[in-house]
Amino acid sequence: MSEMRAALYDRYGPPEVLYEGTVPKPVAAPGEILVRVLAASVNGGELAGRAGKVRPVTGLTGRGFPKRTGMDFVGEVAGPPPPGSGVAVGDRVWGLLSRGRMFGSAAEFVAVPPQRVALAPSALDPAQAVSLLAGGTTSITALRDKARLSAGERLLVRGAAGGVGSVAVQLGRAYGAHVTALAGARNLDFVRDLGADEAFDYATTGADALGRFDVVLDTVGSQAPAYRRLLAPGGRMVAIAFDTARPAASIAYLLASTAFGSRRVRFFSGNPTRPLFTELTALAEGGALRPVVDTVHPLADIAAAHRALERGGVRGKHVIRVD
Repeated sequence: MSEMRAALYDRYGPPEVLYEGTVPKPVAAPGEILVRVLAASVNGGELAGRAGKVRPVTGLTGRGFPKRTGMDFVGEVAGPPPPGSGVAVGDRVWGLLSRGRMFGSAAEFVAVPPQRVALAPSALDPAQAVSLLAGGTTSITALRDKARLSAGERLLVRGAAGGVGSVAVQLGRAYGAHVTALAGARNLDFVRDLGADEAFDYATTGADALGRFDVVLDTVGSQAPAYRRLLAPGGRMVAIAFDTARPAASIAYLLASTAFGSRRVRFFSGNPTRPLFTELTALAEGGALRPVVDTVHPLADIAAAHRALERGGVRGKHVIRVD
């Protein structure tokens, strides 16, 4: 069996546990597509997984190691796809691994069902494209499907300069909302340039100074009750993150908030398929969304990429180049 390079770790811990190693190259099962990965990105869920903060999902210590990282990918179809898949050998595609597999795209190859990919935007290089992928599908699901954001409504985006937030600001503007962005001081002009009508430094502006909103998109996870109180009557809060400093209490609050109270919280874990990828491709090719790449790292520097995202202050995405 041939092998391939992949990002691995043998124990839970800080970014330094990550390294570039080798694993068996996947073989596409009947009905699957083999994709040669060109780029992946680093997402917040991977940091929590690597650190061992979500062990009910990633597994207990000592089991299933070495573990893999990476959720999204842009690549090329490397083997004959199944009939009716809609793609051909050599096509540039993008997608995300299924919830069951969760991590493993930071590698030279992935094997996925056809519904997990779509044709990637033709005008974007792999690093640019992958910077939109996870954040774009999450933002569409959060703002359109969960919050049902309408033109003229007031939208607050927490973590507006990050991988999800930077796309959500643009998407909120495309949907006709009045967008308020919370970001670090050095990123305020950046998020305004993305389309935010107002931008505030989260370090110096408390929740009680922001006013009322029809929709709050929380990509941060901490202080959720304070931001939930900003909702106007009929308001909706969508949370895609929990407080990693207090994971059990934070998740319990979010789950309870989905069922009780006048201003319910929508909390979800995305599992997008081809229709959503195709819609994102159309938005990118139509100019509604532009990619934001913070830094491109080679696969061998996977630890540095995780370290950089943990450090904060990111603009868009840290991307892993696989070549």
